[in-house]
Amino acid sequence: MRRTNEARAPRAVAGAGDETVVNTRDLVKVFGRTRALDGLSLSVKRGEKYGLLGPNGSGKTTLIRSMVGLVQPDHGQIEVLGEKVPSPFVSRRVGYMTQAAALYEDLTVRENLRFFARLFGARDVADRVEEVLTLVGLADRGSSPVRTLSGGMRQRASLAAALVHKPELMLLDEPSVGVDPELRLGLWDHFDRLNREGRTFVISTHVMDEAERCTRVAFMRAGRLLAEGSPRELKEQTGTGSLEEAYLWYARKGDQGRA
Repeated sequence: MRRTNEARAPRAVAGAGDETVVNTRDLVKVFGRTRALDGLSLSVKRGEKYGLLGPNGSGKTTLIRSMVGLVQPDHGQIEVLGEKVPSPFVSRRVGYMTQAAALYEDLTVRENLRFFARLFGARDVADRVEEVLTLVGLADRGSSPVRTLSGGMRQRASLAAALVHKPELMLLDEPSVGVDPELRLGLWDHFDRLNREGRTFVISTHVMDEAERCTRVAFMRAGRLLAEGSPRELKEQTGTGSLEEAYLWYARKGDQGRA
């Protein structure tokens, strides 16, 4: 996991409350000999920016793909926005962004956004496309084919595609991977602003300063939930000065418990 020095404290958001928008219970998923999810249970409240923090192989991607309905758990249950997953009623209310830009290379950015807007039943498609292009700072690149964009621009275009149908819930799988530091901070500024407007986020990361910007964080390891809480709570509970130290504290505790 990586740590940088640009941490910003999370702020209160509009619409935050006690309503549960994601609930997983005893999730198990096995790929071959690998137990990607191992009895994992957690819940996300409306208005939260909920971070999944852990090293590669901890189960973050499998968990998010399960929330979207792309992976079917071998055991356990997932509810998203009050519906059991998989559900056709969930997809139009969720925005999903993968690590790699999932866009059509030969189409322009604007054409991609129009396609996804219509696919998910967005209203006022033309106006909404221009709105999200401006939101992610690509208003001047709407006519550019995706294949001509830099890595950072592709990530912003992917974010626009995930946002174009005005989803209630954003599921983002390491959205800043491969993006330079300046653009990475810009992406997180977008997330912060949208979160303050009331959107709920579940974001996987292995970067410490990104986790610091979440309202709550789940520490994951080997498909298990080690601990969860606000960044401040996790540090206070372990008597440590950083999320990295807090994570290592819980990881060692978990090792001792299995010894």
